[in-house]
Amino acid sequence: MISFDLTGKVAVVTGASSGLGEQFAKALSEQGCDVAVLARRVERLEELSKKLKENGHDCLPVACDVTNEESIKEAVKKIEEHYGHIDILVNNAGVVEYSSGLHDHTTEQWDKVLNTDLKGVFLMGREVSKVMMKQNSGKIINIASVGGIQAGPAQVSYFAAKGGVVNLTKAMAGDLAPYGILVNAIAPGVYDTEMTHDALDAPGSLVLKNRVALKRFGREGEMNGALVYFASDACTYTTGQTLVVDGGMTSMLSKMTRESRVILLNSWIVVSNMMLLTISIDCSSPVSIFSILY
Repeated sequence: MISFDLTGKVAVVTGASSGLGEQFAKALSEQGCDVAVLARRVERLEELSKKLKENGHDCLPVACDVTNEESIKEAVKKIEEHYGHIDILVNNAGVVEYSSGLHDHTTEQWDKVLNTDLKGVFLMGREVSKVMMKQNSGKIINIASVGGIQAGPAQVSYFAAKGGVVNLTKAMAGDLAPYGILVNAIAPGVYDTEMTHDALDAPGSLVLKNRVALKRFGREGEMNGALVYFASDACTYTTGQTLVVDGGMTSMLSKMTRESRVILLNSWIVVSNMMLLTISIDCSSPVSIFSILY
């Protein structure tokens, strides 16, 4: 019998103070999980914790900077001491930095994104896997991006980092398989959220929307099915895989002409500029919604 019930499981979600991380924490709690929510903004985590406890399951807010090795070790230790085990890790925290192109993308921007979006996944995965190895079981879900599958303009460090997450997922899966730990990734496309709504209303966004097979952007909760599948006992023989949840955007891109790609790139630059004006992002705010890509 296939079961998506997560009752009795303990999940860790990074970047949980807002956006996709908050959505993921809610989805796991609704399925029966106790959830440890991690981010730098502890006050936001405490608010979320109160809401999730209304589901009848525990929620532990933990301050954590995924770019800091000692912060991660302290957070994992606190979670293991509180719950006694960790069954699920969702590596969601991320940042994005925009520029007009490679020529003016600074070293500081590169380091900030790579340290959060790639090194942070490695560090958190390494420390949590040590707990899971003692249990001989566990599920690790890395949040990648369609931008890790096909790159584009204005975000060179983000595309490089997310491409790294896709391959890191495969490497982790191979290393951890002997311990009964499955590692997979979800690659979101473009999602209409509170943070991106104004930018996705910009004129250039219509071209992007028309390149999505379903002719719309993703909505809140539409990645939860993939998340719960990877986290649950329904997933027992899938590891090292990246599931793209993008409404068919990547499938449409493969059919584009060179002229169409130029138009799409120009439209994406317009939307990127709008995002720069309307969005403030830190490592507790997941940015896979910006994987707009290509």
